[in-house]
Amino acid sequence: MDDLAAVRHAVELPVLRKDFHVYPVQLLEAKAAGASAALLIVRALSPDQLVRMAAAAARLELECLVEVRDTEELDRALAIGAAVIGVNSRNLETLVVDPAAADKLIGQVPSSVLAVSESGVAGRADVERAARAGADAVLVGSAVSAAAHPAAAVSALVGVARGGRA
Repeated sequence: MDDLAAVRHAVELPVLRKDFHVYPVQLLEAKAAGASAALLIVRALSPDQLVRMAAAAARLELECLVEVRDTEELDRALAIGAAVIGVNSRNLETLVVDPAAADKLIGQVPSSVLAVSESGVAGRADVERAARAGADAVLVGSAVSAAAHPAAAVSALVGVARGGRA
């Protein structure tokens, strides 16, 4: 939480708390630390929990990145009115990354919803692949945090034109 608060004070950009949120109090903590958004992983929440967590986030004026891995999870995310849906290329049970499966699912996200490609984004070619699949954005973690020069790593990933979805 200290890192999140430090980032909030250092930038004016939206800040995402990327964690396994399963209790509304975690969203309150995120908001208190300066997060403008929180990750909700559909696979980690029962249908009722997902509804409660989304409602709690709305009360806190905290945006949600709602993460899905398959069509059933996508349907659940759409049913709660998710405005931003992340499609994770990483299977959380096996930890295997399959960008092709995620790309197919990104194509099923309605164009009125922001689609974020998650996991397995290591370089510009990965961002270009996600854009061709219709992703509006990518969520990049270790490729930037492990880079010797994080600013240069980010610069190498930006400026890719979006491909759009039907």
